[in-house]
Amino acid sequence: MAKIRVLIAKPGLDGHDRGALVISQGLRDHGMEVVYTGLRQSPAQIAKAAIQEDVDVVGLSSLSGAHRTLFPKVVEELKAANASDIPVIGGGVIPAEDIPFLVEQGVKKIFTSGSSIEDLANYIIDLVSPTEKEITKKISHIGIAVKSIEQSLPFYIKKLGLKLEGMEEVESENVKVAFLKIGESRFELLEPTDDTSPIYKFIEKKGEGIHHIALDVDDIELRMRNLSKNGIQFINAEPKTGAHQSTIAFIHPKSAHGVLFELCEEAGGDQT
Repeated sequence: MAKIRVLIAKPGLDGHDRGALVISQGLRDHGMEVVYTGLRQSPAQIAKAAIQEDVDVVGLSSLSGAHRTLFPKVVEELKAANASDIPVIGGGVIPAEDIPFLVEQGVKKIFTSGSSIEDLANYIIDLVSPTEKEITKKISHIGIAVKSIEQSLPFYIKKLGLKLEGMEEVESENVKVAFLKIGESRFELLEPTDDTSPIYKFIEKKGEGIHHIALDVDDIELRMRNLSKNGIQFINAEPKTGAHQSTIAFIHPKSAHGVLFELCEEAGGDQT
């Protein structure tokens, strides 16, 4: 998934850019690519840079009090260049009474003093990628806990007619995995390699059966941030390496009505 590209600009004669630099770094920390145009840029220069850099959104910062004139001019310049699809947001020292006017002139949103980088980043994500809330297009695989892959395989291969793609041992989870293709998804048979494995503990407590459902996602870190900000808890705070060199993270069952969901970003976009 391509990173969101943001142009941060200081229009007019405003000579202070510390805030713009902090915002730029903050958005980079949130996984975005940021282009900073520097001080004293005209609306025409900003619009031209936005088009040349192929950005997804333009962020304007102003401390000079000229926002009522400069912000709408950037919107006008983008429109004149047939680039009105690039949204413009603004921030800085903006009186509350000026916000309705700026929104009416085409500025999508104004972030006043005290707004957090987190709020800004989340807004940009929703603005640029409104479908981000749809977390997946398909099930990557269904993990099935078994005591013995060797003893379980005949049922899946001979009775269900599924094809064994391969086997792998995932040392970080102390588990051996067998991959069985079914349509665009897979069954993954999970056999514990020792009694410290989460799969061993699962079988001891619940017996053999479905352990988790894995959802195929892109940009797993972005997905985790979006879910976390909406109150979803994860078992592991950071993504880790799973089978087939995929990147995975588990949603805590308490956040998913008792179901263990795995987010799975496939390595190279073609493996689970």
